Formats: sequence, C-alpha cells, structure tokens
Amino acid sequence: MGGSSHNDHEAAGEPGFCGSSRLGWRGRAREWKLVVGLLQAAKVGRGGIVLVEGRSGAGKSRLLGMAVAAAATAGFGVAQGAADELTQLIPLAPLISALEPSGRTLPADDCLALAGPADQRLLLVERLLGPLEQRVAQGPMLLALDDVQWADPMTLVALRSMTRDLASYPLVWMLTRTTGSGDCPRLNRLFDVLERDGAIRITLEALDERAVADVVTDVLGAAPEPDVLALAGIADGNPFLLVDLLEKLKGEGVFHIADGHVGMDSARLPRAQVVTQERLNELSERTRHLLQVAAVLGRSFSVKDLAEILGESTIGLLPMVEEAMSAGIVEPAGDQLTFRHDLLWQAVVGTIPTPVRQALHRDAGEMLLKRGGSAVPAAAHLIHSAGRGDESALRGLGQAAREVLRSSPQTAADLALRALELSDPADPDWVGRAATAADALTAIGRLPEAADLARGALSKAPPAQAPHLRCALAYILLLSGRPADAVAEAESLLTQHDVPDDLRGIAEWTVCWGLICLNDFGKGRLRAESVLAERERHTDAAVVGALLLLARFAVADGRVADSFAHLHEALQIANSGTVEAIQRPYTRLLLSLNWRAMRQFEESDIAIQAAEEEIKACGLTVLAAQPALFRSVVKLAAGRLDDAAAEAQAGLMIADELGTHGFIRVGVSMLALIAMRRGDIDAAVRHIERYHSIDAAPGMLFGSVWERWVMAAVVEAQGDPDRAVDILHAIYTDKEERCWALLTTPLTAAWMTRLALATANRPYAQTIVDTVEYLAQSNPDFPALATTAAHARGILYRDPGALASAAADQPEPWARASGAEDLGVLLSTTPGASAREQAIASLDQALDGYEHIGALRDAARVRARLRALGVRRRHWAQLQRPAFGWDSLTDTERAVAVLIARGMTNRQAAARMFLSPHTVSTHLRRMFSKLDIASRVELACIVAEECPDLLKDT
Repeated sequence: MGGSSHNDHEAAGEPGFCGSSRLGWRGRAREWKLVVGLLQAAKVGRGGIVLVEGRSGAGKSRLLGMAVAAAATAGFGVAQGAADELTQLIPLAPLISALEPSGRTLPADDCLALAGPADQRLLLVERLLGPLEQRVAQGPMLLALDDVQWADPMTLVALRSMTRDLASYPLVWMLTRTTGSGDCPRLNRLFDVLERDGAIRITLEALDERAVADVVTDVLGAAPEPDVLALAGIADGNPFLLVDLLEKLKGEGVFHIADGHVGMDSARLPRAQVVTQERLNELSERTRHLLQVAAVLGRSFSVKDLAEILGESTIGLLPMVEEAMSAGIVEPAGDQLTFRHDLLWQAVVGTIPTPVRQALHRDAGEMLLKRGGSAVPAAAHLIHSAGRGDESALRGLGQAAREVLRSSPQTAADLALRALELSDPADPDWVGRAATAADALTAIGRLPEAADLARGALSKAPPAQAPHLRCALAYILLLSGRPADAVAEAESLLTQHDVPDDLRGIAEWTVCWGLICLNDFGKGRLRAESVLAERERHTDAAVVGALLLLARFAVADGRVADSFAHLHEALQIANSGTVEAIQRPYTRLLLSLNWRAMRQFEESDIAIQAAEEEIKACGLTVLAAQPALFRSVVKLAAGRLDDAAAEAQAGLMIADELGTHGFIRVGVSMLALIAMRRGDIDAAVRHIERYHSIDAAPGMLFGSVWERWVMAAVVEAQGDPDRAVDILHAIYTDKEERCWALLTTPLTAAWMTRLALATANRPYAQTIVDTVEYLAQSNPDFPALATTAAHARGILYRDPGALASAAADQPEPWARASGAEDLGVLLSTTPGASAREQAIASLDQALDGYEHIGALRDAARVRARLRALGVRRRHWAQLQRPAFGWDSLTDTERAVAVLIARGMTNRQAAARMFLSPHTVSTHLRRMFSKLDIASRVELACIVAEECPDLLKDT
C-alpha cells in the first residue's frame, strides 16, 4: 500500500484542507484522501464514519491529529477525546472527555442519583446525544476518539446508538484503535457493524519501500544510500520506530551526506526497539525511575499524583521531568503529562519487573483510595494488583463496582466478579460482593448467572442481608420468564417480619406482576381484593400492583370501563412518587394497550410516549425496547406497515445493544406478520423460526396472545388451517383467555371465526361470535367493539348487512378491507346481476384498501376473487409508487422530510409524530437512499422544490 509520496499533497490536498506531505508522514496519500473526502462531504451536509486501525506506531494518532487540525482550519466544530488503559472502567470516559466542557467523568445531577433498580445507561447516553444533536445541527463537526481499544463497554454501546441516530447530520466520526495486542470481541463487533453500515475502514499497514525512502529523505535531508535503507529496514515499516531510529542515530553522528545522498559511517544495525531502549538508558537513574512510576500511573498522568506516590515535592521533580521532556519521552497534554507515543510508554512499562509493577499499581490504588471520592480510578490499579484476601483492595473493587453499577453494569460485573475471585468464601463481605455482582449481571441480561449468585449468597447471608437478596432473586426470576418461581420467592420474603418498606413494596409488586404473567385469575383476584380492602396495611407499591391486577382481570371479564378506571387510579398513586420506579411505566403501557384495543390510536401513542419518558427518567433500561415494540403494534393497526416495521426493528436493536433480550419475541412476531401481509411468506417463516430459537422469556406485556395469533396466521398462510386452530386452542376453549384475546387483539375475532368455519368447526366459530357480541353489549361506550362483533357475526351467519357495517365502520384500515372482502365473497355467491355488481364493488373496495397499506398478499387474493367473477384488475405493482424519487416516499417519510426541512432535529420530529428517534433516523436513511442524497440540506432543497407550501408555518 502507499505509492510515491512525493505527490501526497497534490493527490490528497483539497481546498481548505492541508495535505499529507509532512515530516515522517509518507505513503499515506490514499488514506488521507479518504479522510479529506469525508470532511469535504461534511461541508455540504453529509456525515460519515472513518475507522482507523493498525499496530502501535503505524500513524493512527497522527492521522487523527491531522484531521482535527484540518477540520478546525476549515471552520468545523471539533470534539476530541481518547481512551486509555486506566480510564476503561469509567463509563463513557472518552465521549465525556470530548463532549463535556468540564471534562468530568460521571454526571452528578440529582436526577441521576436514583435508588432501587435504576439503570442510568439510557440517561447517560441521552445526556450526551441530545446536546450533540443540537450542536451538529448548527454546522459540520468532527468527533475524533483515539485509542478506542481501551474504551469502556458503555462507550461502545453509545457509539453504536449515536452514530446511527445522527447519521443524517454533517457529523464525521473518526475512531482509531491499536491492533495486535489481543482480541476485543465487543470492539470487533462494533467496527464490523459500523463498516457494514457504510463506515470507511482504514488499516494502516507497514510503509512500503518507496515511502520508507521518502521518510529517510525527510529526516536526514538527503536521498538514502543502500546501507541507510538497510538500516531503515529494521523498523519493519513502522513510521514511529523509523523516525525515532533515524533521529537517534543522526544525533550520534552515524550518517554522512555527500552529493545529495546520505550514507553510514557505522555498519551496526541495531533493532529499532533497542534504539528506543538506549534512549531510556541515556537518562539519569532518577529520571528512569520517575518514568517507571509515571508509566504505572498511565499513558497520561498528573504531576500531583506522581509527586505524591514518589513522596517528592513538585519542585523536586522538576529536573527529572525536564530531562524526560528534553529526551522526547514525555510532553505536556493539557493539565497533565503524557508519554509522547504509545511505544515509548510500552517500552518504559517493559523495564519494570512484573512483581514491582503490581506493587506500584497497589500503591497507586491505595493512594487514590485514601483521597476519598470515587473509587473507580483506584480500581483501575487494584484490578491489576489485588491478591487473594487483600481486604483493602477488595473493598476498593467493591466500592467501584457499586459506583458504576447503574451507569455501566458490564464494568460493574467485571469488577464484582474479579472481587469474588479474590475473596475467601468464608469472608463475611463475600455476600455483599455477590449481591453486587448479581445486580450487575441482571442489568446486562446474564440472568442464569445472576440467579445462581443470588442463591449462593442467600445460603450464606445473615438475616439483615437476606431480604435484599430474596427480592433481587424474585426480580431475576420474573425477568427470566419464571413468574411462578418469582411469586414463590417474593411471597417467602413477605412472610418475614421487619422487611424494609422499599423491599416489601418491590416484593408485593413482584407477586402482583407474576400473577398477571401467569394469568392466575383466582389467586390474583383474592390478592388484589385483600390488598385494597386493607390499603393502610400495605405499601403504595402493593396497592398499584393490586389495581393493575384488577385492570387485567376486568379486561378478561369484558369490563373495559372498569379496567380504565383501575388504571387511572393506579396512575394517580404512581404519580405521587411513593411507588417504586419500576412500576410507573407499566401503568401507562397498559393504558396504551387498552386505547389501542379500542382503536383510539392517538391516545395510545400519547400513553406510549409518556411511558417512554418515564423509562428514561427512572433509569429502567430493562424496559427500553418496550415503547418501540408497543408503537409497532399501534402503527400496524393504523395501516402504516413501514412505520410498524421500523419500530419493531428499532425495538430489536435497542434490546440487542443493551442486552435486554427478554422482550424481543413480540418484535420478531411483528416482523413475521408484516412480511406475511406484504406477501413474503418465506420471510415470515424465517421470523417465526427465529422466534422459536429465542429462549422462553416473557414477551411484551401480554404479548403471548398476539404472538400465538401471528404464528397461527403464518401457519394458515402455509396451508395448514388445522394446525392453526391447534395453536389457538386455549383461546377457543377458555372464556377468560378468549375475552382477553378478543379485546386486546381485536383482529382475531373475524379471523378466528373464518378459520373455525374453514376447518368445519362451527362450535368454535360460535364461541367467538357469542363472546365478541357479549363484549360489545357490555361496553356500549366503546363502539369499535360493536363493529368487531358485526364483522364476526356477518361471517358466521352470512349476514350482508353486518358485513357492510364492518366494511364501513372498522377503524383499522386492514380490518375495514377485510370486512369489504368478506362482504364481496358473500355477495358473489348470491344469485342475481345486482348481487354480482355489489360483490365486485365490495371486492374493489377491499383491493383498494389492501393496496393502500401495502398488504400485497391480501390484494393478490382479492384480485383472484375478481378474476373468478370475470373481472381483471391491474396488478398493484403496476400502480405502486416508484422505487426512487420524491414520489417513492411514503406518507410518513414525506411528513418526516417536511419537519426536517423546517429545521427540526430528529428528536423534535419524533415527538411531533409520536415516533421514536430511532424510527425517524431509520426513515431518513431510507429517504436518502430513495432520493440518492446524503444530507439534510439536500433533503430540504428537494422538499422546497416539490412542495414549498408545506414549509410555510402552520
């Protein structure tokens, strides 16, 4: 790689940006040109990502530094940060160092000081993402992060989310990492995903012979003779080692210049690393020792820390620091000193015997612990030096794990598990460390390990610690999809005396929610009624749980108004702030479920948005994917298949990024149903196969009915209606299951009636019709139920009037088209020309309805029915919107385009349209592809040209 570097400037230089012809910087014309191309694109509104990797000394930091200088010169906003070995325990340290003016590492806002199970990950990322979006909305920006091989787990999560959500802005991300020092699966995965999404990946290989010759000429001022080139060859094409070698030997007078060429006065060919070592050996003994201690403190270090650990005054250190700087080993970096290059740092570290290095890390950790404050910086040293039974180090590791538990549970898990490895099981503090580890493992979704640790700790716990562990275990079991075990564990805790109120509240809540998951109507009713009969004896958490139980059972009984009443009362109590944070979003999510069932889509959206805000504010990362999954179902009901698919995919991405895999089955089932409606049965089957491959876990709130129906629908589409009936057997035969299914998933009424008749099972069809009519009569304030009943009744009794009513009044576009289709089918079997014309008209209505929402499979079926009547309609593919251009955009995409063209950020547009920011960014990516553009500026120009009236203030 890397051709002649004499033309680097001409090849890579662009107006407003410097070229790459610099001392020691040769053979990188192609790489620099790629970077310049991204910066130039950002000037006209396009964003991008460049990933730079290579071994130490290959020039990654120099490439990044040149990009930062070029961007600043061109008027870009610039944010620059770096990771290092001793900050990899600090959540989001590289991003915060780049984006927070104060440079502080952990937010100190009161809103983040949450008790209980609060998980700050959502808040921390939002805190960085919101201001960054506002900043980059003002103009092009470069965000450069160096040495991300040392980045903490939360930084990697944030980078994936932020790069995707801000892809439509003129933001250039530049991430560098050093390779060759061990595998990093999380970082490998991030780089692979970013590259798959369009990032430019640059691997800085060794310099070729021409570039090496050019570097020699740069450094020595003359063209190299063969002996000098042979000397340069020992650096193996590593730019830093090559320059370091040449400058060191140049200072020793090894070279001579004659007739424009440089040769050697000595025949020695030392190893490049030996030259670096010689540079260190030439220092005084005191300075070498100072550098060794400094190296233990990190690649960058404070003079204050160095003075304290050495027991010296700052004045006393000055001569040694000056000598190290004069030798080119260290240099200033803000308010700290830093080793001039990673290889120099590694060289110094390599001179310290392992036992001594461990002891120095131990001393550094103790020094930082004695200062008080955060234990996280100390833990970075202790994790390298702590020995088995080292109580002081174990306390430091435990304190650090607890500090980062809510902001970076992966880091907390690493620290807590390391502390457990070093602990004697008989140590009285072992139980507390195990509890912390269990909490961290729960947060990152490693539930079996968390449960095992909680049980092990519980077997050794003294009475004072046992309640917390029982409560944690019950919560783990609930998240693991084992509600019966969760209820048993929580009830065991509630039988004990002197349980703190906060734990009692969580346990009572767990019992209630477990009974909801179990659909245990008998036990659930008794518990709810007993709690509400003696409210003063129970926590508010228990009262809210009881009300949610009653709301659930009211739906199962067919009493929709009562369900709403219970939920509104629960919401009032939850808003008082006396319940656990985990409870607050559930009430709103259940309200959204009820509103959707009653076809009140806007009210459902409002409830979901409020729940999403609570999930973020309360730090409930475990529920982070839920709002998108709920929205997916609402958008599908509203006939917006693209939005439904985008929300389902957003929910799955969030779950994958945060490790909350327990709630993704409903997302997969949503994608299966959408694929089936679009006519892609193979894709639908693949989604169902993926669904079955997911370990059993609770679905989205009451997702099981929905998921069973989707599986049955796909099976029926494959031509096996009898198996579909078997899948839905419990709904056909159990009254409470049937009421719940028909209220929460109204589409099932007509569909299951039709399925039962198709399998010659009229009694099943009759139970569906009887139940849905009972629900309609019991809930006259909710007319959507009457329409649903009319549709099912019309199918069973072949009643054209009832079907006509369904075709006219159904709030859901797909259900409305389905009613028209059923009416057309019925009329097509009725004798007479008039009936035939009415049948054709109804089928045309159904065809238009299906085609409008993109239900291609259903449209194809209706066209076949029309052909049977002697009527041919053009295939929708001939009428559908084009694949590219303005006319290819969906209604939602156009609405998003207009809001973006008006200057709104993604978050502002999302709030206006009741979408998630993830979904808005998804729509933007699709629009950019359809319009062959890559910036918001280009999008605004197209909107102004195509529909200028829409840009006027409304």
